[in-house]
Amino acid sequence: MKDNHPFINYTQENYSDDEMIERSKEFYRWADKRRSVREFSDKPVPKEVMENLIMTASTAPSGAHKQPWTFCLISNSELKSKLRALAEEEERKSYEGRMSEQWLKDLEPLGTDAIKEFIDVAPWIVVIMKRPYEIGPKGEKLNNYYVPESVGLAAGFFLMAVHHAGLVALTHTPSPMNFIAKALNRPENERPFLLIPVGHPAEGVKVPDLSRKLIGEVIEYYE
Repeated sequence: MKDNHPFINYTQENYSDDEMIERSKEFYRWADKRRSVREFSDKPVPKEVMENLIMTASTAPSGAHKQPWTFCLISNSELKSKLRALAEEEERKSYEGRMSEQWLKDLEPLGTDAIKEFIDVAPWIVVIMKRPYEIGPKGEKLNNYYVPESVGLAAGFFLMAVHHAGLVALTHTPSPMNFIAKALNRPENERPFLLIPVGHPAEGVKVPDLSRKLIGEVIEYYE
């Protein structure tokens, strides 16, 4: 099988065990500072930065290397306002009836509600679309594989790239999200996956004082 397709040599830095421990520890410390932020500044962010962040996300692994994603990069103020209005319409329905009492209780520490001002304020809105299939030259459907897993990995890469650039983001999932595809006039083979505002944090912004699970709650050892 390999003889029928080109392969290239893979190169990677080699570190000692001590170096690996220190590097992994330092990266964890840095990653642990990442937070979801709901209050943004309207300070501009260069488009080139956003393009670099998205192309970093697109280095994520994907099923059969199909890369089943599209990143919609939005700065148009009218379109952002339209998305906000549609998102808030769905969110009100969720907060006022779709969500269970337990769900609402679980959201209380985050201080969320149906108002999504950040869609208007953040300089960029990134909508990640998943592509369950591609459309061939004759209009036929061509399968993509492990689409939610692949797009989820790309989204994770994107969030860490945002953090690395010194910016903040929020993963927003108004449900259902079909209105996004319609508002953006996306093709039939794309489905909204995440809406992510990206920008600088608002001055003096605060985030919930939450703790992450401890190592014993996250890892199960099989040695």
